[in-house]
Amino acid sequence: MLLNKWGIYLLLCIGNFCYGQNTPQKTPLTEVIITVEKQFNIKFSYAVEDVKAVMIQIPNAAFTLQETITYLNSNTLLNFKILNDRYITISVLNKTTSICGVIFSDKIKSPLVGASVFVNNSKSSTITDANGRFSFGSIPITATLTISYVGFESRQFSANELFTTADKCTEIVLYSKNEELNQVLINVYLTPGIQKYLDGSTVLNTKNFTILPGLIEPDILQSIQLLPGVESINESIANLNVRGGTNDQNLMLWDNIKMYHSGHFFGLISAYNPNLTNKVVVNKNGTSAEFSDGVSSTINMYTKNLLTNTFSGGAGINSISADAFLEIPITKKLDLHISGRRSVTDWVKSPTYDKYFERSFEDTEINKSSYQHDTSSDFYFYDYTAKLLFDLNEKHQFRVNIIGINNALDYSEHLTNSNETQSKTSNLFQKNIGYGGNWKAIWNTKLSTDFISYFSKYTINANDYRVETDQLVSEENQVLDTGIKLNTHYKTNENLNLLFGYQFNETGMLNQTIVINPNYSSTIKGVMLNHALFSEVEYHKNNTYVRVGLRFNYFQKFDKLLIEPRINIRQKLSNEFALKLEGEFKNQSSTQIVDFQDDFLGVEKRRWVLVNNKDIPIATSKQVSFGLEFNKNKVNIEATGFYKIVDGITASNQGFYNSFQYTIANGSYTAKGLEFFANKTGYQYSIWLSYTFSINNYQFNTLKPSEFPNNVDIRHSLSVGFYYTIIKNIKIAVGGSWRNGQPYTKPIEGAQTKQNGNNVMVNYGSPNNDNLDNFMRLDASLNYSFNLSPLIKASITAGVINVTNQDNVINRYYKVNSNDKNNALQVDNKSLGLTPNISFRINF
Repeated sequence: MLLNKWGIYLLLCIGNFCYGQNTPQKTPLTEVIITVEKQFNIKFSYAVEDVKAVMIQIPNAAFTLQETITYLNSNTLLNFKILNDRYITISVLNKTTSICGVIFSDKIKSPLVGASVFVNNSKSSTITDANGRFSFGSIPITATLTISYVGFESRQFSANELFTTADKCTEIVLYSKNEELNQVLINVYLTPGIQKYLDGSTVLNTKNFTILPGLIEPDILQSIQLLPGVESINESIANLNVRGGTNDQNLMLWDNIKMYHSGHFFGLISAYNPNLTNKVVVNKNGTSAEFSDGVSSTINMYTKNLLTNTFSGGAGINSISADAFLEIPITKKLDLHISGRRSVTDWVKSPTYDKYFERSFEDTEINKSSYQHDTSSDFYFYDYTAKLLFDLNEKHQFRVNIIGINNALDYSEHLTNSNETQSKTSNLFQKNIGYGGNWKAIWNTKLSTDFISYFSKYTINANDYRVETDQLVSEENQVLDTGIKLNTHYKTNENLNLLFGYQFNETGMLNQTIVINPNYSSTIKGVMLNHALFSEVEYHKNNTYVRVGLRFNYFQKFDKLLIEPRINIRQKLSNEFALKLEGEFKNQSSTQIVDFQDDFLGVEKRRWVLVNNKDIPIATSKQVSFGLEFNKNKVNIEATGFYKIVDGITASNQGFYNSFQYTIANGSYTAKGLEFFANKTGYQYSIWLSYTFSINNYQFNTLKPSEFPNNVDIRHSLSVGFYYTIIKNIKIAVGGSWRNGQPYTKPIEGAQTKQNGNNVMVNYGSPNNDNLDNFMRLDASLNYSFNLSPLIKASITAGVINVTNQDNVINRYYKVNSNDKNNALQVDNKSLGLTPNISFRINF
């Protein structure tokens, strides 16, 4: 017995002291129990879940049994009770505990401000304060916490590890990740959950999101509109205008799958579920050479990509839809993440639905009424995602994804004539489904590869029964896009990264129109094969960040090669000031054409087409921007000037409401301006101001006049807002936006219409020569979070869009007055009026 006792003591000495460790290492309690059982020939009786997460320093091997039990009782939140000479019971002393910690960086041991601390399988989370400190007043003793900070390795701790009987908090060290060059520049940008990277990209981390004015959830594409240089002139996330571009000039990627559709309610709600979306990276310029095919911006959405080995999920319902998501561990190496959302508006018509319906179907056949007609409509949407995560080992990861987005509309007309009623039903279906796969391999400490593949299918079709003429019009637009990409990353040292890659895309598009009575049919198909080679160097050391890339694009159909250089430089001048320079060439081989007359029941007026290098050329862009940044004491100020030329646009994809509406012409636009952003953040608040000044003009050499203002020429745009944590579980956000009205074209006074053959048309004057009244809106949101149980968290969020019910006209055009064909009738499209919404969510 004595030999055995000294043998254990010698083993503990070797494990804890003989390597010169200053601080004794902690060991799982389950291992300590086994050692003590052998040492004293006893048995412990306990529930595994009560002790499996407990870590403790091994008791002195020289202790007697009573001393050992006393030590275990004083250093854990468990009750060790001796029943007899043979058995000892272990029970939970307290179900919850309070903990605190201070987080430091590994190299200079400075406090990490804004580090994220999550209680796994719950909604409890916090960030560290100015001293790197965090605390929780009451959490389960069996809980596990994850501590993370961008640029550092995440660490997990049990609540028992952070429990201390002393007055001071547990010190925790996070170790930096040397391989991550593109570090966070600003940890809180606008609001917690939005960050700024060194390369100038903006990152939305939806897991850390608080609230934004008017929103009841972290709507990805709505949140982007708070950034300077990003507008939506018609309030639609399906029409994001980045530095004067059209929506089809934004490259949308969801886990590397190219998406061709982005919104529900035809643009009022983002179609991407934020609950499984881990981060969204927005690039307006200086994009990595890895990406192309979006001449205005790249919006890259990533879902959670790490195995958690914990079951978690959540669900919510609001005035428009209900959703749920689950993260399911199947094995230690395999996870399944799923989500789904469906509108409830075909069951319950809320005031929010009424406002959204009126706005979405304004000036369409759905909202038209006649004394001869009775109409009814049934509209719903849904989306779903699934992701399978498999880690073969530490060096090989496999991911498989699927995403589906659906909008459906049934519209019925009932025409009564001579006591006879005719009924016809029209319908509209809009879908985007995508499949993706990714294999990441780490071959050694310097070399890694990413193999990416995807398939995306977009379809919109409509069957329009026109009762008055007994006519059926069927229209379809379909996109099939298949792509593969191989990225090779080589890390020469901790400051320098190299990227080499190849990308292949095959894109096919179909446009079909079939008319019955009279019979007519038109089908247009096209296929393109594109190849690309790209290379990039990324360097970051001390105050200098540089990323330089080159991309070679080969269009097989046209035997055409386009070379695209990219540059992104940030130089820190002092602790407070930095300069940044960004530039890029990009191209785009697909675009949308706009038909205001007939497309898809008038609800969706755009259809995708491929370039043909003739009347629809390849669109190309050249852009440069230069800026100054100031950052001190959580005050961030940025001023950026930009100059952008996009060539190869067509009159048909601009959506003209003027004399060029039916003209075939190719041209360009030039956007130049200044973006200003100021933000002050604190532990409980954030205040921001965003202002953009820009001049945006078209140039069409074959039109007269050849130069005139762009449809989205918004000279001045201003937004201000703040969020504030009133108390720990109540947050408020208020914000307002103001901008110049959109340009529009008036008919010629005294000659508002003109004869064109047998048709009478509006006789427009100078294109985009007038502007609508200024746009102004105030939004607000309020969030209250609470615990339903230690493991189930809940929140209620209320939001109001356009609190003051401002009457904003967002588009104006003219049509021939059917009662007086010598005059034109003015048509105004209005923005959302006062629109309330409320949501209830639970997370576990």
